[in-house]
Amino acid sequence: MRAVVVEAPGAIEALVIQNVPDPEPAPGQVLIEISYAGCNWADTQVRSGIYPHPVDFPVIPGFEISGTVIGLGEGVTSVKPGDRVTAIPSMGGYAQKCVVDEALVTKIPDEVGLDVAAAFPIQALTAYHMLYTVCNLKKDDVVLVHAAGGGVGLLVIQMAVHAGCRVIGTVGTPGKEIKALEYGAERVINLNKEDFVAVVRDMTDGRGVDLVIDSLGAETLDRSFDAVRVLGHVVNIGEAQGKPFDNIRDRILPTSSSFTRFSISHTMPDPALWKKGMDFTLSALAEGWLDIPIVRAIPFDNVQDMHRQLESRQVAGKLLLAMKY
Repeated sequence: MRAVVVEAPGAIEALVIQNVPDPEPAPGQVLIEISYAGCNWADTQVRSGIYPHPVDFPVIPGFEISGTVIGLGEGVTSVKPGDRVTAIPSMGGYAQKCVVDEALVTKIPDEVGLDVAAAFPIQALTAYHMLYTVCNLKKDDVVLVHAAGGGVGLLVIQMAVHAGCRVIGTVGTPGKEIKALEYGAERVINLNKEDFVAVVRDMTDGRGVDLVIDSLGAETLDRSFDAVRVLGHVVNIGEAQGKPFDNIRDRILPTSSSFTRFSISHTMPDPALWKKGMDFTLSALAEGWLDIPIVRAIPFDNVQDMHRQLESRQVAGKLLLAMKY
């Protein structure tokens, strides 16, 4: 089969298409013919060698796929050949075929397209678990969402608005506020033009927000502790601007606020928890209030261009890698 292989950490040019042996499902695994792979910021971290978890090179990137079941390992009972599925491989999604543990394979309803099925799992379940597993989101909470025009940010906005919350967003690129406002953000702040802490304090009468969702790290994360209320919660899911400063303890003490560095990977070993998030998301899609903002599907041979577009920070939504085009 054809697959995108990264032999060693590097720039975009490290993404090279090669012919590799077809994978074989072990007991408890499902073999999937891939239709689409979702592109996530973590994929760029894997490629460049800064992913926060161990990676053995050479590696086939890709944590998020959709496709059709074509083989089963011993003991698999939840799906059968021919089923349309969404799945979360440990890696290996940038390929024509992939094996995935049964617990992380979900049959999708007919009304969900294979493009949407590859676009939502990582980002939507990240949004869900931050809001409802890590935090206890409730009606009338005020939520500050950094990178509000990105894939996770746009889903956090929709879920929080649906729950009856006020949402304030931030962006760093002009134009990325459009979708965030369309999805219900009350205000979107340009980080390069306004002081988000001052705006947040003004909008909350000096109280601060109940919850901060941050994927930027560095100074933006540091200053978020000035925007959160007493006993509030700051959740970080990435370091697009750089690693957090070494002062988290000093930042949470003045307000008794909480800090969580969240990773979706820690929900995956718990099948019941994973199913809860998946059921929530599929129900939201069926009910029509959750939109998955797919920007474009990029042909498999143009995988380098996909990473180039994502790293440009001009993308307001989800990029997909299309295996068939």
